[in-house]
Amino acid sequence: MAAAKRRRTTRRDDIAKRRRPVRQTKEKEEKKLREEKEVQKIKEDVKEEPNERNDDMTTVEDEVSAKIKDNNDDESNNAEKDDTQEHDEKKPETVTEDSRDGIDIAENKPHDNSDASVDKELQKDGELMNNNDGNPKLEEEIKEYKHDSPSDNKSDASTENGSTDQAPKDGCKENVGVKRSSNVKIFDKVKHDDLGLPMVGELISEEVDEELIDEEEKKRVVGYTFDGERYSYKEKPSVIEEREGKIEFRVVNNDGKRDSLIILTGLKNIFQKQLPEMPKAYITRLVFDRSHVSIAVIRKPLTVVGGITIKPFESHHFAEIVFCAISSSEQVRGYGAHMMNHLKTFVRGMMDVQYFLTYADNYAIGYFKKQGFTKEITLPKRVWMGYIKDYEGGTLMQCSMLPKIRYLDAPKILSLQRAAILRKIRSVGHSHVIRPGLVQFKNENFKPMNPLDIPGIKHAGWTKETDELAKQPKRSPVYPIMLTLLTEMQNSPSNWPFLQPVNKKEVPDYYEVIAEPMDLSTMEVKLENNAYETLDDFIYDCRLIFNNCRQYNGESTTFYKNANKLEKVLINKLKDYPEYSQYCDMLQQDK
Repeated sequence: MAAAKRRRTTRRDDIAKRRRPVRQTKEKEEKKLREEKEVQKIKEDVKEEPNERNDDMTTVEDEVSAKIKDNNDDESNNAEKDDTQEHDEKKPETVTEDSRDGIDIAENKPHDNSDASVDKELQKDGELMNNNDGNPKLEEEIKEYKHDSPSDNKSDASTENGSTDQAPKDGCKENVGVKRSSNVKIFDKVKHDDLGLPMVGELISEEVDEELIDEEEKKRVVGYTFDGERYSYKEKPSVIEEREGKIEFRVVNNDGKRDSLIILTGLKNIFQKQLPEMPKAYITRLVFDRSHVSIAVIRKPLTVVGGITIKPFESHHFAEIVFCAISSSEQVRGYGAHMMNHLKTFVRGMMDVQYFLTYADNYAIGYFKKQGFTKEITLPKRVWMGYIKDYEGGTLMQCSMLPKIRYLDAPKILSLQRAAILRKIRSVGHSHVIRPGLVQFKNENFKPMNPLDIPGIKHAGWTKETDELAKQPKRSPVYPIMLTLLTEMQNSPSNWPFLQPVNKKEVPDYYEVIAEPMDLSTMEVKLENNAYETLDDFIYDCRLIFNNCRQYNGESTTFYKNANKLEKVLINKLKDYPEYSQYCDMLQQDK
């Protein structure tokens, strides 16, 4: 390796030695060419303006000689300075692995050590542009070179207003390889108030990057006119992509066609990946079952990114949502909500279905709530009991479709409702009225005043009593901790015996043995209604769940074991809060 470095260094030294004679030859040729052009130019000036000649210059040749002499003196001085500078700046170069292989790292091009390439390199570095004193044409060439140079592109391309997106000057080549900056600086004289703050409506000096303006956000805004006023709302990216033809929503079932089988296979793969707790064979069987219907989100040409599989029971006017999943990489673009709206539109138009039922796990409850599902089941059990699949640990949820709603236009409908409500509020209230500031604050020694004397306070309904109520905390200080503990227990796989109250019909003697029954759903209601003022009250109900189960069931039963497992989950989570470690000891003593 050391020998390779020496060979490489020797070759570079040879190239450096050849640079000087090449440069001097080039300089002589350019100097001769400039002299000829200047002689020709001076002769033309003499012919055009003979009366304006200076009496001291008796002949054209004298003037040319004087001019050439000045240029020669300047060029010799510059050449000496350049040689001295080159000698001082000469340093040994470090050879990398890539350079030993003959590859230029910066430009990714092969090295060419010929004289022609050296000449081009000298021109590229601008070393032939040093002799520019007293020569306007050469100065112009240097400016053009700097304009094309990537290092000087920013400074020379800038204009008075800061814009760099202008065409290049005459005679200057456009530098395609350098991306021009699109920063636009806006400067304006800003008027300030007495406090030194910019006055309302004034423009503050700032720098705006045009490239950072999100065009997608502009596309999402949809405007409309309602009752003579202009309103707008934002569309989800999935709606825009569907309109632009990037994605489509296709209804598919196992009809034996090639495209249908491809789409169903893609759905099966997504369901198996996003629902790992489900048996793969079970998912495959239901997706390809001819009694099931699926709606798939397809990115063209035929890539499945998500879907819903349902089983309709038209004689009972409801459909069961069996699977619902979106690929993990596509879950932030609104595909899930838009897919559900497509499903509701299709089912209501093509089937005699008015309700949806589904069993949701703890991670999907939030999604289904946003889509209009609720835990309150209004359908009689005789309608659905024994027809839908009962999943252990899932929460049964229901959605009742509204006949007068076009679900694909739901964002616009909600925006119209919001506009109507705001208009009604303005007609009866004063919240939209902008009132002038208080003159008392202009005086440094102002006296306290009655809040009811402030314009608008009385109209807003403010009283001292309501102010005291507003100052009271809405939640207990330990509410976040209790919510975290309850959520942890609700997400545990051992929670299924304790999710709902014990059915008295199924276990008739339970309430005779257990005096204080408790379950997780009851605790959730109490927590939302602020029934737990302290963590002691919350832990008391948790202990009721575990102790009641151990009291009624034997140690060998599954219920007894699940109670111990769920209690352990609670203890482990309580360890995250050292200030409440006493509750861990209390729970461990109950075993």
